[in-house]
Amino acid sequence: MSEHSFQEEEFDTSLNTHTLRRIAGLTRPHWKIVVVFIAAVAGVAFIEAYITFLNAQLIDEAILQNNTQRLWELGVFYGGLWIVFAGMVFVFIYLAGQLSQRVQYDVRKRLFAHLQDLSLSYYTTTPVGWIMSRATSDTERIAELVSWGLIDTTWAVLNITTALGFMFYINWQLTLVVIPMVPILIKISIWFKSRILVHYRDSRRFNSQITGSYNEMITGVRVIKALNREETSLEEFGKLTRGMYRSSYRATWYSALFLPAIQITSSMVVGGIIFFGGLQVNSDIGIGLSIGGLNAFISYITFMLWPVQDMARVYASMQHAIASAERTFSLLDTKPEIVDQVDAIHVESIANDITFKNVDFYYEDDSPVLKDFNLHIKKGETIALVGHTGSGKSTIVNMLCRFYEPSAGVILFGDTDYIQLTQNSIQSRIGMVLQTPHLFSGTIRENIRYGRLEASDEEVESAATLAGAHDFISELDKGYEEAVGEGGVLLSTGQKQLISLARAVLSKPELFIMDEATSSVDTITEHLIQKGMHYLMEGRTSVIIAHRLSTIKNADRIIVLDHGKIIEIGTHSELIKLRGHYYNLYTKQFRKEAELKYKGDDIDMRLPA
Repeated sequence: MSEHSFQEEEFDTSLNTHTLRRIAGLTRPHWKIVVVFIAAVAGVAFIEAYITFLNAQLIDEAILQNNTQRLWELGVFYGGLWIVFAGMVFVFIYLAGQLSQRVQYDVRKRLFAHLQDLSLSYYTTTPVGWIMSRATSDTERIAELVSWGLIDTTWAVLNITTALGFMFYINWQLTLVVIPMVPILIKISIWFKSRILVHYRDSRRFNSQITGSYNEMITGVRVIKALNREETSLEEFGKLTRGMYRSSYRATWYSALFLPAIQITSSMVVGGIIFFGGLQVNSDIGIGLSIGGLNAFISYITFMLWPVQDMARVYASMQHAIASAERTFSLLDTKPEIVDQVDAIHVESIANDITFKNVDFYYEDDSPVLKDFNLHIKKGETIALVGHTGSGKSTIVNMLCRFYEPSAGVILFGDTDYIQLTQNSIQSRIGMVLQTPHLFSGTIRENIRYGRLEASDEEVESAATLAGAHDFISELDKGYEEAVGEGGVLLSTGQKQLISLARAVLSKPELFIMDEATSSVDTITEHLIQKGMHYLMEGRTSVIIAHRLSTIKNADRIIVLDHGKIIEIGTHSELIKLRGHYYNLYTKQFRKEAELKYKGDDIDMRLPA
């Protein structure tokens, strides 16, 4: 995959609160879990802090005083606290796991639903790997941030808060010495923040490109091997991986420096407290400390350092998750180009005349595909579109299905502009058989039933019979329950095409479209497809794109296109007698068929070599 084929969005390196608010908003549907979860974390933080204070009491009131009764009292209370502590740890870990999975499910569900709404144009410009990366690894990182990240953050804040509270209680003067350490640590964090964030964002960008490259190389492995491009593909892939390595290495480097910087700053404070606090033990200057108090005070400082040190890891993960969230939200914020109007009408049938009236269409502003295009298709008529590659055949079909809309002009179903109808009204009544049929992982029966999900087994098999697919299906070991493999890889192209046709038959479309469906099959399969098409087109409006004469010669009208304009129109025999553009296409592309099927006709189909 060319690294220039798709450009990712670029995001500002600042940590904006808007993204954080959106991430936090993902927990809103599960607020009850979050409340209990935070309460459990708060309980754990308080008990941890209180146990340290209890240690000071054990030293000062029981051990140093040799008070066995007090030792038993504090010991029993100590054990009870640990039981409660263990229960709360279980609660918040269980709820964190539940919250993570629910948020991940919600985001993926929203992404999947949103992807269904996006227009076809989005998929023609966006690599599959990029989309897959958003829906898998990125959603996982977001879920981790709002669950385990929330645990670490809440635990850290509450630990520091409770520790400071108990330190004030033990010796407020020394606590005032410790407090300035907090903004210093914050300053260090801010310094590292921007550097970690920018490199993690680069890492996510390269990760998306690598995923897309994986997808492209795997799906195109036959071409790569056939053209002996393994080394070239490996070199291209290496460029992407080296880019990700550099970005990830730099992010990891700054993350690694973050922890020692925190430790060095903190150890200086601890050293000072040990020195000055030790001098005050049992002193007479009014602010003396007991041995247990000094021990607890130092423990609280160390107690605060663990959350801060742990935040070094959390902070790096948070930057990664925020970069993932920005890209996930950018996908969710992408607007489909084709949307229903507010007052769009849902109709029960689109069986009517279809009119292209002064239609212009542009993929790019300076390159018109269709210009002032006019065409009237009668209800129940079969139209064949013929022309060189790039003449506009597929564009007409895509607009007919409303995958794209005219840049100018209108397309009428009867007397109604089709943009006044809902997309579902149109697309649910169209049956399509494409040049490259797509099957979904599952059984043959499931793939045919995809045309109409409520269809019975008998209707599925009847559709397969009408499409000419029943005979080959019956010869398979499991018949209709035979697995097709990913994308139908376990079946031949002809078999996939027959199943695709059966799916269209089952859907009972009012508008049938066939886009070069016989171009890649053998003559026997082509004959079966033609029989199925004959049934499917009967009484239905049909539009066919095909090169093979046998497919288009019986069309009611053949439309010959050149650079988005109609240059000839008529039946097969009329266009042959005209000896114009269609005649030249016909005699060049279908000479063998002409010699076999029209040998002896008044018109000599054989041109000089």
